[in-house]
Amino acid sequence: MKKDTKNELNEPMVAYLPTPTPYYNLLGSSKSLKFNTEFDIITLARQGFPKHVLLSLAKKISLSIQELANILHISERTLQRYEDDAIIKKEYAEKAVELARLYKRGEEVFGSADKFRQWVKTPSYVFKGETPVSLLDTSAGFDMVFRELGRIEHGIFA
Repeated sequence: MKKDTKNELNEPMVAYLPTPTPYYNLLGSSKSLKFNTEFDIITLARQGFPKHVLLSLAKKISLSIQELANILHISERTLQRYEDDAIIKKEYAEKAVELARLYKRGEEVFGSADKFRQWVKTPSYVFKGETPVSLLDTSAGFDMVFRELGRIEHGIFA
């Protein structure tokens, strides 16, 4: 009697699951929002993030509330007045996503989050004596810092 074998291909399901983008964990918190795809980030950023997500991000990347407020273009006092679960404008959520992406990229380039955090707060000749973090209040500043990370990664120093 011949055993009937099926001609099936068994593939691991993991190959079909969305691959999380590395910066997702910087936006999560203890009261976690669940990010599984880029579309989750887009959807939630369009709605705005709760204050606790922004504060969690700031803590994870070693920014003070004042530094975060400057980047977001909001007064520190106004930011502090929001309740933890209050949804803060989508413009701030978009900046938070960019900040998370930048810090993850910096960690990749420098090989550690601590080295990048130190670099981002150190005045640089390339940025006319300003710290990279001080430029993050504008989209042009974000672009400049991203470009400089690319130059550092490829060994091109000013």
